[in-house]
Amino acid sequence: AYVASKVLGTSWLWDRVRVSGGAYGGFADFDSHSGQFTYLSYRDPNLLDTLDVYDGTPAWLRTLELDNDALTKAIIGTVGDIDSYQLPDAKGHSALMRHLLGVTQEERQKRREEVLGTTLAEIRAFGEAVACVSGPAARVVAVTNADRAAAALEARPGVFDEVIKVL
Repeated sequence: AYVASKVLGTSWLWDRVRVSGGAYGGFADFDSHSGQFTYLSYRDPNLLDTLDVYDGTPAWLRTLELDNDALTKAIIGTVGDIDSYQLPDAKGHSALMRHLLGVTQEERQKRREEVLGTTLAEIRAFGEAVACVSGPAARVVAVTNADRAAAALEARPGVFDEVIKVL
């Protein structure tokens, strides 16, 4: 899941949400503690188009072609994310969070080994897992202005469960 998220963020989402869609960024994140998989975009002018990209992710993953060099780069990038350099205050915060969540050193090592052993077949299989949270099964949360929320609801009724005015 971690390597698949890295591949998504540096290719599929980057190309379609950031480059073609005009958002400042497009990402995917997997939280192993909650099991939650999240897509994110930042300053995105094309909410509904981005949701269509997210819904297209399972099919893209299932047919993904990566050579060994690209897979190795994705794995290295993922290791860099999970074991990045930290200043002392960040090390303390990370240690506290691991303690509170009950994350052991053995669990962290197992995760590293799984990341290092990731195969293309596993990334493709992740497309099946992501498919279960696509389309109507997905939950959409967007921070946008009232006019854009209304336009999104008019174009795609039911895209949001509710609209909450914050300010």
